[in-house]
Amino acid sequence: MMTDTAVRRRSYQRDPEYRALRRLARTTAAGVPEQPLDALQQVVDMARELTRALYAAVAVTDESDEVQGFVVSGLTVEEERKLKAPPRGHGPLGTMRQDGLAVRIDDLAEHGRAFGFPPKHREMKTLLGVPIWVEGTLRGTLYATDRDGGKPFRESDQVVLEVLARHAGSIIATRWY
Repeated sequence: MMTDTAVRRRSYQRDPEYRALRRLARTTAAGVPEQPLDALQQVVDMARELTRALYAAVAVTDESDEVQGFVVSGLTVEEERKLKAPPRGHGPLGTMRQDGLAVRIDDLAEHGRAFGFPPKHREMKTLLGVPIWVEGTLRGTLYATDRDGGKPFRESDQVVLEVLARHAGSIIATRWY
């Protein structure tokens, strides 16, 4: 028979917000990198791991919605170099940057707004993206693709990304601008 404490601990472990916050606490306890791109790399790596995505990325944008910084997780150095330029904000990510709402797509090939990928961009099946807000202004996006080899992202994955996006927003607010 499980004690009340054990039951509570188990339910917390299934709570996606708790899992993301706990992981953030453990990661930042080990030390926070001074450079904003390094700190955002930690966020992207956590996003990929916690959502079981093959890839994850953060795009930091300015007031004109131009990408000022781009950090990825899951690509080799060679794959990243082949991309040559960060996403421009067309297609699903563009709509998120326009309306500030999360995007969850189960099959990009079937989605009418899935276009504008660079020529060397990897094929993707699923996408989950959330906005990054800084003091009420949309200042970027955090997204993950291809959960568990193409399985749809879940609501709990979105909660995880939203927690991490708030942390990314604090990094951007305090170290970027």
